[in-house]
Amino acid sequence: MATTDIPEGTIRNILDQDTLKWVFVGGKGGVGKTTCSSILSILLAQVRSSVLIISTDPAHNLSDAFQQRFTKAPTLVNGFSNLYAMEVDPNVEHDDIGGNEGMDGLFSELANAIPGIDEAMSFAEMLKLVQTMDYSCIVFDTAPTGHTLRLLQFPSTLEKGLQKMMSLKSKFGGLISQMTRLFGIDDEYGEDAILGRLEGMKDVIEQVNKQFKDPDLTTFVCVCIPEFLSLYETERLVQELTKFEIDTHNIIINQVLYDEEDVESKLLRARMRMQQKYLDQFYMLYDDFNITKLPLLPQEVTGVEALKAFSSNFLSPYQPSTSRGTVEDLERKISTLKLQLEYAEAELDRLRKGKQKV
Repeated sequence: MATTDIPEGTIRNILDQDTLKWVFVGGKGGVGKTTCSSILSILLAQVRSSVLIISTDPAHNLSDAFQQRFTKAPTLVNGFSNLYAMEVDPNVEHDDIGGNEGMDGLFSELANAIPGIDEAMSFAEMLKLVQTMDYSCIVFDTAPTGHTLRLLQFPSTLEKGLQKMMSLKSKFGGLISQMTRLFGIDDEYGEDAILGRLEGMKDVIEQVNKQFKDPDLTTFVCVCIPEFLSLYETERLVQELTKFEIDTHNIIINQVLYDEEDVESKLLRARMRMQQKYLDQFYMLYDDFNITKLPLLPQEVTGVEALKAFSSNFLSPYQPSTSRGTVEDLERKISTLKLQLEYAEAELDRLRKGKQKV
């Protein structure tokens, strides 16, 4: 393949596609999805009127990435006027499906007996909430691959759940009505109300699902690292996304070791050779994808300033230094030192503020 035929190794294509409404970021656990989705939302906020980033991962890390506390309500990210973040609990609360004690004992158990319906209902509630908000783009920081694939199956899960509840209603309708009266449950919490609520959720999730299948509105960014298990998981994810008709044409390969001039460790060089083997496989398997490679850093990327600084690697491919004693080499070193100084000053400032509060 000629070099000119290789798609761009950046995520600029996402920023340039101004029709995008939903951007999913997913992959295996521990590959840096939250960092990538956070930086993606920061970059989108520079070209869009308003951006919302939502974490659907039970182990929320958005608060850690931005060093700011987020809840299930959209919160403005510090330092921005158009970037909001929220962390959604994937487990539905009984209150969310309109229940009281009688409802808990009857319909809640019935609903929860259908595998995955609690998550599906929770996700439907969240989508309903998001649809009423006016954001030009919504970024999902998803849970590890298995959870993400379940999320994409929610419309069919709700469909099956409704069919099961309708069949139970037709079989035991009279008994259920008697039990609701026995429990003293109002019509507001009766089986028709609950089924109506589920129907409403199904309508919302089906509307959104249509948008998810529209490549002009939705894309999925796969995040991985250059190792066997991550390559395997990415392949599974891409196949499932294709099955669900969800567009995906971006892969971010995180934690890449580059052959810098000062790397002398035998262990690091062995890791580089191993990584290169899997990088070659990624390029062979996904020759029509935009593959963005991100360097492994000696420190964590946390806090808005660090995320902004690292975002340059999303817009132009990282260039390792391979020459000695050149002007470019010295400029790179000075730039790195300045960046490290900024990180240290920001950390010092944060610690000072923390002491003042105490």
